[in-house]
Parts: sequence; structure tokens; C-alpha cells
Amino acid sequence: MSDVGFARGEVRRARYAVAAVFAVHGAVTGTFATRVPWIQDHASLGAGRLGFALAFTAFGASCAMPLAGRISHRFGSRTALRGLLALWTLSLVLPSLAPNLSTLCLAMFAYGASAGMADVAMNALGVEVERLLGKSIMSGLHGMWSAGALTGSAAGTLAAHLGSDARLHFALSAAVLTVLGGVACAWVLDLQPADDEEPPPRFTLPPRSALLIGTVGFCAVFAEGASLDWSAVFLRDRLGGSAAVAAACTTGFMLTMAVARIAGDAVVNRYGAVRTVRASGVLAVLGGLLIVLAGRPAVAMAGFALMGLGIAVVVPLCFAAAGHAGPNPSQAIAGVATITYTSGLIAPSLIGGVAQATSLVVSFCVVTALACGLAVFAGVLRTAAPGGREEVSPRAAAVPGPRP
Repeated sequence: MSDVGFARGEVRRARYAVAAVFAVHGAVTGTFATRVPWIQDHASLGAGRLGFALAFTAFGASCAMPLAGRISHRFGSRTALRGLLALWTLSLVLPSLAPNLSTLCLAMFAYGASAGMADVAMNALGVEVERLLGKSIMSGLHGMWSAGALTGSAAGTLAAHLGSDARLHFALSAAVLTVLGGVACAWVLDLQPADDEEPPPRFTLPPRSALLIGTVGFCAVFAEGASLDWSAVFLRDRLGGSAAVAAACTTGFMLTMAVARIAGDAVVNRYGAVRTVRASGVLAVLGGLLIVLAGRPAVAMAGFALMGLGIAVVVPLCFAAAGHAGPNPSQAIAGVATITYTSGLIAPSLIGGVAQATSLVVSFCVVTALACGLAVFAGVLRTAAPGGREEVSPRAAAVPGPRP
């Protein structure tokens, strides 16, 4: 993509526009997560069948994500993002309309496909804005995603408390978010392919250097996906919480994620990537133990909040480490992103399968065990930075050169 001719002010405006896009994308996810119990009841599904349906989110995303680059190449980044984001916001309505397992599987496939394509397009634009500004913004962008998810889940908590029909709730939310997304996309960078630029490949294998780093991200995003889609169900079915309390648990989880991501750069700059991730792993494990041992909703809610605090900054640090891990930073980062995003998409269905065979408590024992991997394998994020220091922060990854 060609970026010649962008003024500094235009790039700064594009930064805020992309941040708004991240927030809209997150709001869709937060809205959906709080009403999963309603969708489960509406389709008359047990935990295993619900998990099976949620797996189609992963199938849809896996099939569609490679298409995002080609769509951006064909139509330009701004038009592509506007269309893909609108598909994502409007797809929110589909799961609430599904009356049974078959239709819910189809709805989740479309939901996942639109989510994956919009995700790829907005992250690609975020990386380009970061490069043009010469400083890290990706952690803040992911913080805006969490803030959007928090807003969506807060609205979902209110809707659940009022006992509203999710079909009406999702339709109103989709309409509002589609308008907001369209306004934000008007200000993003409009990158066009060079005349001699070939379309991106449909699929490339991640380099080996990305696999270990991606494993750390896998552990974090698995815990995130499991908590996001199953925290409300856990509070309601396991601990007898009301629909409003169950939805509030998801909101609390997203709140700690948002706060940690927004404040994450300062922590990493002070303590380094490896120590930050190790400490994050300890917090996530403590949160997991509170969840599996909880006898009351309040204890489990505290556990999910700690889990969110522990996993929030891991993925941005994985991206930063991947950028220094080999001769082709973009390919390594893409490989890590593929591994981590796949983890988040398959986690809900795997949690449902384990819950069907055993219980939700056992499912979150699995999540807690994976959280241990953050502390154990944090050392793989220790990569050689240009300045000679071994631990790198997102800012160091974005701005090459010696650090003071």
C-alpha cells in the first residue's frame, strides 16, 4: 500500500479514527457476550451444544480472515474497512434470531467471518498509523477495543436487568454501532495499492520464530475468550446468580482488561516485558483459583476481574517480541496474530465441550492451567532490541533505534 502524501495532522486524525473503530468493534463483542445466556435459553441448548455452535465462530473467521487483505487491496483501506465493519456490526443481530442449534451455527459462522475480516483490516490500519507516527499506539488501540467492549457489556447488563428481548436489544445496538462505525471510517487513512503491487497471498505459514511467542499469546487469549463468553453462564448456572449479576461479571472482566491495557505501556517501560508477563501470569492464576473455588457470585466476580487484569497486556507484548524475532517482522507478527486470534475463537467451544463432559468448574481449571503458561514461558519474550537491551516494550518495537 502506498502512503505518500499524508500530512502529519491527517495521520493524527487517522489515529483517533482507528481508535474509534477499535471501540466500535469491541462494543459488538461486549454486547453479544452479556446475552449469551439469553441466546442459550432461546435456542434451548445445553452447555455442550452451545459450545458446538460457538465453534462456528472460529470456522467463519478462519475461512474469511485471509480475504481481508485482498479486499483492502481491491477497494483501498478506507472503503474496505467501512464495508467490513458494517458487516460486523450488523451481524450482531443474527445470533438472537436463531431458534435452534442449526440456525445458531449458521449465524455464528457469519458472525465470526465478519468479525475476523474487520479485525484484520483495522489492525492493519493501526500498524500503518503507528509506523507513520513513529511511536507505539497499538496498546492504546487495544485498550480502546476493551473500552468499547466494556460499554457494550454495560448496556447489555442493563438490558438483562430489565429483562429485554435480545432481538430488540441487538437490533438497536447494531443500528447505532453501524452509524458510529461509518462516521469513524470517514477519517481513517485511505491507502491504495501501488500500480505494480501484487495482491497479498491467501495464506502463508507463520515462521518458526513466531510459534513460541504465539504460544504465550495463545494462553492469554484462550483465557480471555473463555471468560468473555462463559463468565455470565458460570455465574448463573454454577452459582445461581441473577441475569443482571451474571452480565455484571462480564462487565467487570472487561473493565479490568481496559484499565490494564491503557496503563500497560508505563508498567512495561518500568519493569520490562518478561517480568510484566510473569507477574501477569501470577495474577491470572490467582483469578482462576478464585473462580474454581468460588462458592458465591462475588468471589467468582473478583476472580474474573483478576483474570482480566492478568492477561490484558500479554498480546501487545507478544506482537512487540515477534517484531524483533526474525528477519521478517511483519510475517512474524502475522503468525503470532493468527495463533492468538485462533485461540480466542476456539476457546468458547472447547470450554463448552469440557463443561458438557464434566462441569464448568473443570473447564476453568483448564483455563487456570493455561494461565500458568504465562509465568512459565514469559522468557520467550526476551528478544534482542536494537539498543542492545533484551526486554522490549511495545513502544520499543514500534520505534527502532537505541533507547536511553
